[in-house]
Amino acid sequence: MYRYLLLLTLATGIMVSLVCGQTKFESDTLKSRDGNVIMTFLGHGSLIFEFKGKIVYVDPVSRYADFTQMPKADLILVTHEHGDHLDVAAIEKIRTEKTQLAYTQACANSVRGGLVLKNGDERVIQGIEVEAVPAYNIVHMRSEGVPFHSKGSGNGYVMTFGEMRIYVAGDTENIPEMSALAKIDCAFLPMNLPYTMTPEMVAEAAKRIKPKILYPYHYGNTNTAQLVELLKDHKGIEVRIRKLQ
Repeated sequence: MYRYLLLLTLATGIMVSLVCGQTKFESDTLKSRDGNVIMTFLGHGSLIFEFKGKIVYVDPVSRYADFTQMPKADLILVTHEHGDHLDVAAIEKIRTEKTQLAYTQACANSVRGGLVLKNGDERVIQGIEVEAVPAYNIVHMRSEGVPFHSKGSGNGYVMTFGEMRIYVAGDTENIPEMSALAKIDCAFLPMNLPYTMTPEMVAEAAKRIKPKILYPYHYGNTNTAQLVELLKDHKGIEVRIRKLQ
């Protein structure tokens, strides 16, 4: 079981290690009155959340972990169909007959048996409230008039663990819909060019969302120190840098 792989669980914001074979992954534990949320950072957009014995994966991708060594999933969320977020082989390694899978319509073309969620859909899955929210580009384009991520095709997800709301943005820019997100305790915002956001865009998004904790993720070679500097005067937002290139 996943919880037995945790070597040490410390107070909120202190990193621990999850050992799978020879690989060590950073984890943070967030304390809530309904139980701890343990977040494990596999890399890029691949994350694990554990809450009350339930294992939730977001965008599991084989290049970031050996999923034959990982705990089986209760819930898998996939933000969109690009290969660094949707990996059928990784999903099959952690999926069981009891695993529930939620994704976009484009993902359903590659993986059967999941629940398609559109922007704005809300469901309770495995006892966890899941809201699919928009994720798309406004500025950065693949070619003229063709964004890297088009409106309506991809999801971000807001997951509610007890009273704790965690936002995993998917591939997006600082879109207007972020202003409607309420009471976000923890946010994962992408920060790499040309596909998602600059540090300035992430800082602007964070100021509107106002998460208590901000993790830049999917950040490639972007200088994370620049984001820390941009938000240094916003004491209500704690920026945490983890290995999420």
